[in-house]
Amino acid sequence: MTNFKRTSILAVFAAALSGSALAATTTLKASHQFPGGRGDVRDEMVQIIARDAKAANVELEIQVYPGASLFKPAEQWNALVNGQLDISSFPLDYASGKVRAFGATLMPGLVRNHERAQRLNGSRFMKDIKAKIEKAGVIVLSDAWLAGAVASKKGCIRKPEDIKGLKIRSAGPTFAAMWQAAGASIVSIPSNEVYNALQTGVADATDTSTGSFVSFRIYEQVKCITAPGENALWFMYEPVLMSKKSFDRLNKKQQEVLRKAGKKAEDYFSKETKGLDDAMVKAFKEHKVEVVTMTPAEYDAWLKVARGSSYAEFAKEVPDGKQLIDAALSVK
Repeated sequence: MTNFKRTSILAVFAAALSGSALAATTTLKASHQFPGGRGDVRDEMVQIIARDAKAANVELEIQVYPGASLFKPAEQWNALVNGQLDISSFPLDYASGKVRAFGATLMPGLVRNHERAQRLNGSRFMKDIKAKIEKAGVIVLSDAWLAGAVASKKGCIRKPEDIKGLKIRSAGPTFAAMWQAAGASIVSIPSNEVYNALQTGVADATDTSTGSFVSFRIYEQVKCITAPGENALWFMYEPVLMSKKSFDRLNKKQQEVLRKAGKKAEDYFSKETKGLDDAMVKAFKEHKVEVVTMTPAEYDAWLKVARGSSYAEFAKEVPDGKQLIDAALSVK
């Protein structure tokens, strides 16, 4: 064999090895609607998973696209199902138009406080919800329940009569049903558009998570906020999700790394979640926004409205809707 041929064969072999090494690294895309680099815990959950995936040296990298820079908020569910998107921190109720049962994860009064949210994670209720998530082609990497609040440019919202006549942005159909039953009209926009809606008068009020109230600087646009306290009407399930198609393409080591990283992100979140409420109260008070909480009697008055609207509609529209609500309420 001539030196020229030997050199050519070695060059081809080296190029093949180089190409296979490059091809061995799998790059996943993670998307969410929340601000990046500003301390939002949902972004940090995804960043934890990305950092741990890279540090594990299993030829796995995750590119994170915050601030709805890759997909619009509502588009992420279909992208996960189809395998166009690999990972997302995603408010599950945003997909309730596709899987109506997901509306149970943003149901007025179903959670009430952080301690009960933790107990819900291992309940029959969440097993049923996760079975529906997996049936659609998506898996859960990290559980996360965020408490929320309601705020207005007009004044404090504590009792049902306080919301009558207001234009309110609602995070999902179950809360929209309750607000409408109390006399409000609904503005349908994602949380990253709330600031402009309040600023321009498209909306008078909004409900959203305590984290989003701070991340999106809603304190600059409202007069009063009803914080969660011990009687929180608003809790929303916002897990870190992964496309089952994407997960199944990974090898066992990569899958195990993602599962461990997801658990680490979940543990981080569980330590931070109550602090989000405290941080919101502090931020709004610093910006001279009045902060109130509901009394048990005011909470019960809202539950009465919810039972006649959100709960009733959900039980009617979702085949196992009543069973889901009953399963959640049975968690002590």
